Amino acid sequence: MGGGDEDEPPSKRKKLSSGVLIGLSNGSSLTESVSGSLGETMARPLHSQGDDEMVGSKGVIKRVEFVRIIAKALYSLGYNKSGALLEEESGIPLHSSLINLFMQQILEGNWDESVRTLHEFCLLDENIIKLASSLILEQKYFELLDAENFMEALKTLRTDIAPLCINNSRLRELSSCILMSPSNGLLNGHPSLISDRKRSRSQLLEDLQKLFPATLMIPERRLENLVEQALSLQRDACPFHNPSDQEMSLYVDHQCGKDQIPTHTLQILQDHEDEVWCLQFSHNGKYLASSSKDLSAIVWQVNVNNQVSLKHKLSGHQKSVCYVSWSPNDSQLLTCGVEGTVRRWDVATGECLHVYEKTGLGLLSCGWSASGEKVFCGVTDKSISVWDLNGKELDVWKGKRTLLISDLEVSSDGKWIITMCGENVILLYNMETKAEEFLEETQTIISFSLSIDDKFLLVNLCNQEMHLWNLKGDVKSVAKYEGYKRTRLLIRSCLGGLEQGFIASGSEDSQVYIWHRDSMELIEVLPGHSGAVNCVSWNPVNPHMLASASDDRTIRIWGLKAQIPKQKSWNCHGNHYSNGHTKK
Repeated sequence: MGGGDEDEPPSKRKKLSSGVLIGLSNGSSLTESVSGSLGETMARPLHSQGDDEMVGSKGVIKRVEFVRIIAKALYSLGYNKSGALLEEESGIPLHSSLINLFMQQILEGNWDESVRTLHEFCLLDENIIKLASSLILEQKYFELLDAENFMEALKTLRTDIAPLCINNSRLRELSSCILMSPSNGLLNGHPSLISDRKRSRSQLLEDLQKLFPATLMIPERRLENLVEQALSLQRDACPFHNPSDQEMSLYVDHQCGKDQIPTHTLQILQDHEDEVWCLQFSHNGKYLASSSKDLSAIVWQVNVNNQVSLKHKLSGHQKSVCYVSWSPNDSQLLTCGVEGTVRRWDVATGECLHVYEKTGLGLLSCGWSASGEKVFCGVTDKSISVWDLNGKELDVWKGKRTLLISDLEVSSDGKWIITMCGENVILLYNMETKAEEFLEETQTIISFSLSIDDKFLLVNLCNQEMHLWNLKGDVKSVAKYEGYKRTRLLIRSCLGGLEQGFIASGSEDSQVYIWHRDSMELIEVLPGHSGAVNCVSWNPVNPHMLASASDDRTIRIWGLKAQIPKQKSWNCHGNHYSNGHTKK
């Protein structure tokens, strides 16, 4: 405990008159004395009269624990005088005299004495004593090797470490260190040995503390951890937590207002000539791609001032364009047309680089490999084709039973491809192991969307519900969202906002719906469109930017009230358009 250098030699550590070091947990000691004999204070037992005294309005915080944790924090921050003064004034020592002696012995390298002191702790669990002894003696062994005292190191290994009955593989590893020097590279195949051999005495104390009961040695940064937990609970309980930065103050309880949710129309983009069916922000948040029934796709640029402007209008499809997919580095875009072809475009120039098609068959969906060097396409014969960028078909996965749905996702690490294999079943296919995992719903699946961290899959169902699946660890459905309207159209939804903390969805009633992801509470309904909202996309970089695509032929860019331009030159369509892109 203290702010000193962890590598400071023991000779520079000043002792108190009693021979006890104050605040030793992080390798530093008190260098000046305060009034009275603090050595006697540290050895003083805790007063039984104050053991059960509580502080705080709710009566759940024990005074002794509270004071000890504060003292620990003071030492950790380098405020050694203040920490020692708190111990003296409160009469509550941070550690007992025995613990202080033990810590002093560790920091000064008195290994055999520290092991003997360890046995005086009266720990009931013999395994803890063995593990702690092993850590101490291994440190002794490594330091002897570093001092090139090989005979003493070998003696320590044989007479001290081996009798503790640690596993044989560890003994072999330790034995090999005699022949291996960190400088000759022979330890490169043993990363754990390298880190253990570089461990400082202060780090050894931290590792030992993790073995002992917290009442014996308070964990490092305990106060900081408690405060972080409190802030995290406040943040998680805040339904509107969506700031552009994650700073939180300790001075007041945290609470965001609705003004942090993008609920105000900043722009209406009207360059499409028919219903807009799909849109998606690029991974870097600098572009937005949209596709339409007007046979075109558009690449929009997000400018520095968060204004969105047309960059390229992409023409070439013979029928409506139903889906878009960005390459991992956002330099290229795939578009999927209803006529059954997939086109690859250069984002910088707007040039079509290649057209993917299969004779007699149609391509329904598209996606990228993690490297950006392969293209995946769902085919009407219920297979998945894998192409290189030049259009050479590299592989065909049959039997994956993709349905007539324009959704196909590939995980960011390139291991998993996600597609449909039944009206109510989603297939997770591991491209490395060829293993298959199935997510089964009770209702027909309309669409699905993968979170940017690959942790969640959001599934839209025909019964006007969305289910959120956790894909990490034990795969399971963890949340349900209701309220939006869907009877016959293909509606797409997304996760977004700070840490993907919100769910947004289009709806047939011309509105955008926003839920808090964890509480499942519907927090906003955004009117404005005059036709069904087919798709929404949240900017992955800017939590205050949301886009929606509608049958009214427009795209709306949603943001904060403070971002609304002072002068707006919108010419909104007043007619209500119907969506011809249906999902039966």
